[in-house]
Amino acid sequence: MGGQEGRVVIIGAGVAGLAAAAILSARGMEVTLLDRAPAPGGKMREVAVGTTRQDAGPTVLTLRPVLEELFQAAGSRLSDHVTLTRADILARHAWDPGLGGGDAAQMDLFADVDRSAEAISALAGPAEGRGYRRFVADAARMFRTLDKPFIRSPQPSMAGLMAGVGPFGLGDLWAIKPFETLWGALGGYFQDPRLRQLFGRYATYCGSSPFQAPATLMLVAHVEQAGVWLVEGGMHRLAQALSTLAQRNGATVRYGAEAREILVRRGRAAGVLLADGEVVEADAVIHAGDVAALGDGLLGPGARPAAPTVPRQARSLSALTWSVVARADGFPLKRHTVFFSRDYRAEFDTILERRSLPAAPTVYVCAHDRGAGLEEDTVNGPERLLVLVNAPADGDTNPFPPDSVRACGEATAGLLARCGLELSEQEEVTTTPADFARLFPASGGALYGRASHGWQASFQRPGIPSRVPGLFLAGGSVHPGPGVPMAALSGHMAASQVLAALEKVQ
Repeated sequence: MGGQEGRVVIIGAGVAGLAAAAILSARGMEVTLLDRAPAPGGKMREVAVGTTRQDAGPTVLTLRPVLEELFQAAGSRLSDHVTLTRADILARHAWDPGLGGGDAAQMDLFADVDRSAEAISALAGPAEGRGYRRFVADAARMFRTLDKPFIRSPQPSMAGLMAGVGPFGLGDLWAIKPFETLWGALGGYFQDPRLRQLFGRYATYCGSSPFQAPATLMLVAHVEQAGVWLVEGGMHRLAQALSTLAQRNGATVRYGAEAREILVRRGRAAGVLLADGEVVEADAVIHAGDVAALGDGLLGPGARPAAPTVPRQARSLSALTWSVVARADGFPLKRHTVFFSRDYRAEFDTILERRSLPAAPTVYVCAHDRGAGLEEDTVNGPERLLVLVNAPADGDTNPFPPDSVRACGEATAGLLARCGLELSEQEEVTTTPADFARLFPASGGALYGRASHGWQASFQRPGIPSRVPGLFLAGGSVHPGPGVPMAALSGHMAASQVLAALEKVQ
């Protein structure tokens, strides 16, 4: 691949920072990647539970072509580093029996649209199955409309989006339903409240409420239909693969190295000061941590203008999680299973308005040791599980006391039991919003940056070029948003922006 001179320092070894490091080092740049953590991954992390290790961050991988493009740009192939298997079942869903009385209803969503429509019809009637087909078709149209002019734009704007779709695409632009909420739009496809819950949950993929997020997030349905992938060995293996590739390409990767300040000289980013006093000089800096750290001044006054602060009320959701090793009996878990609460609106009001842990949470369970195929799979003996409920991102200002965390855990276990799932012989590691706030400074525990609430939310995330020359932004808290493929795409775009900027200087 063609070489280009220049020194680049990257702060943050999450998927975005790793992506940028792998690409820039492949282009001949002198790359130094810094992270205060002891291992790569950022939120794509592992934790030890007893004698085992398991993913404790993202559990879903979509948009495989984004990863393939990334590895190709870094001079390699995705398939040479990780093994991916496409899931036949996207997720299994169960509803609290209190919603309709009797036993808990169950429904699988499949990679095949026809099978999903049949399952929805069996649950709620043929009209709902037809509504699902319209929903998926509209979601595909939304994704096609937004992909190139918005998602893949390093610095999106409404004017740029309109120019990108052109005069003949204005009908498609209106079809993304920018002024409707996701919850409101779902009412045009589904009358059954359980289905509105199921697809309303797409808002939580970017840490938002379906009652405030724009209907544009329907496009997640298309993203999932395009493929949900299981990574052999766990999602953390992807982070390890990118770290290995970056180093193979010549990058210096330093874990346990904390950035204290982004140095700005003569109006442009010029290096990074580490906590131990060392200075790493640079011609460009990529900040791939939570963007709130810049606006809050945690990386020095010179970098503060690079991005605005994120008000507490504008933060995305955090989570309360339990990384568990336990026997799971009574309910046929798949790799991804969601157990819905009785009152979705009350759940989000509790989290976002009352800023409390939900008394009746919706619960997501990732069964790491199970597949997501059409066959029923079982695990004999204890298995590794990630149990997650949504929570407010107030970990820096309102750490929940142990009795509050315990009460939420009991409510979580109660819902699982009502749906038939019993956990026993249990070891667990609990992670609270306060823990996430400590892991990711300035986030308050928010896992997705700014919440996607309101039609302007997508334009409020900072773009890749920052307001400080020579300083570029990447990661799930900037454009194009959270999730492994979007963060990877931001790292790829940041690398491209750095290459273009340094070429102009030279």
